[in-house]
Amino acid sequence: MAKMILVANWKNHPASLAEAKDVLKNYAKAKERFKKLAFFIAPPLPYLAEVSERAGGFSHLAVQDIALVPKGNYTGEVPLEILKSFGARLAILGHSERRALGETSAQVSEKIRAALRAGITPLVSVGEIERDKDGEHFEILRKEIKASLLGVSRQSAAKIVLAYEPVWVIGKSAKDALPPGDLAQSVIFIKKVLTDIYGRRVADKIPIIYGGSVESANAGALAKETGVKGFLVGHASLKAKSMEEIAKSLTQK
Repeated sequence: MAKMILVANWKNHPASLAEAKDVLKNYAKAKERFKKLAFFIAPPLPYLAEVSERAGGFSHLAVQDIALVPKGNYTGEVPLEILKSFGARLAILGHSERRALGETSAQVSEKIRAALRAGITPLVSVGEIERDKDGEHFEILRKEIKASLLGVSRQSAAKIVLAYEPVWVIGKSAKDALPPGDLAQSVIFIKKVLTDIYGRRVADKIPIIYGGSVESANAGALAKETGVKGFLVGHASLKAKSMEEIAKSLTQK
């Protein structure tokens, strides 16, 4: 993707369709800013139609996960064909909250390949649970990246987006979040791992975005000289003004 990437992960919020409409209404006030980005909104499944219809002029639809089921009848599951019919163009895969529920890197790999076959861009989330002073977390991160991308070919890898999401900073305030210098170091490491797997040419085509307590207060610092190509935003994405400020940090030169 040539543009900087901004993904609003609403998770299981807001609590009602009326509130979701209000968020979208407030987003629309900053639509010219969002149009400068590859802006995706990943709402809870019941809000897919509303987001697709109301935000189509300035954003793209994303989903928070996909179901790994073959063709057939599966009560409660939503197949990729239905998600695509709503206009879904990106899928968040391997999010730390999904992994915490027991999802394995092998399952993430399978979902990546399923999304690619369906023509949906996989946004692959990786990140260490904790950081240690000896740097052993880098080896944990390396293993998770390699396991999550196992079986993904060079040609397909060039079509994914990778989100670095250190679990230990999620839910912290902006002042306690990952320092820009540490983020830059992690991005360099991730690029090296991708280069080891796919070679420099393919690795350079894989955008690395950051997720982990991204707010308007720290977005500007995190966007500068860290090598990230955008943000995956959680709780702050429900506040339109915060999202506008985060978008501004990615569009300013």
